[in-house]
Amino acid sequence: MEFKDFSPVTQSFLGGCFTWFLTALGAACVFVSKKLNRKLLDGSLGFAGGVMIAASYWSLLEPSIELSNNLSIPKWIPPAVGFLFGAIFLRIIDKILPHLHLFLDVKDAEGISTSWRKTTLLVLAITIHNIPEGLAIGVAFGSASFDIPSASLTGAIALTIGIGIQNFPEGFAVSMPLRREGISKFKSFWYGQVSALVEPIFAVIGAYAVYIAKPILPYALAFAAGAMIFVVVEEVIPESQREGNSDVATMGAIVGFVIMMVLDVALG
Repeated sequence: MEFKDFSPVTQSFLGGCFTWFLTALGAACVFVSKKLNRKLLDGSLGFAGGVMIAASYWSLLEPSIELSNNLSIPKWIPPAVGFLFGAIFLRIIDKILPHLHLFLDVKDAEGISTSWRKTTLLVLAITIHNIPEGLAIGVAFGSASFDIPSASLTGAIALTIGIGIQNFPEGFAVSMPLRREGISKFKSFWYGQVSALVEPIFAVIGAYAVYIAKPILPYALAFAAGAMIFVVVEEVIPESQREGNSDVATMGAIVGFVIMMVLDVALG
């Protein structure tokens, strides 16, 4: 049986597992790396941001706009509404769920007040980051099941590959700071890969939602894009610039954007 013969939900689950695996592979770098190179980390965060920005347009917003041409309402409404609600959804999670961004003190934790340990708060911050990525994968594979030119199976695969590539440094970005906090190598790896387990879960949710309700497809694609852009602007870019490595982080973002664009245009 070939990959295309699986159901969209199964394809999404496998895609989410692929991106989780690359996160785990990146987290495993904690076993071979002795110290954290902050310039490398900031460049990796910038790279992740570039990939997410490019994926948000070519894999999600562009198909949303094209699909909206066939509706009886102005074609800008579905992508605009979906994008806004995606950002609002992540804003609500960001406001409620306790979490702590990298390299900050526990007193700077966001979300509702809690006595959770710093390790838990750090992992939750990256988990929030991974939710829109899982949704994007699921929505992409779910939309591909309708044989729509602007939302193809190869495009969904390109999106999954792009997210997987940027998940490798993401796993590294989680495990190494944890190791620096004095946590054992194994636990640092464990927490690093756990943060990406939400990706196959939300990939299945996204695929199932659009698979059973085709009319929401333009909105769902834009929703995933809005959620991803919120994470990039609120979390990824500020963290990559915090230590003054703005040039490295910016070039990382440019490279990430170009790679994701090439993947999507060439394969999609």
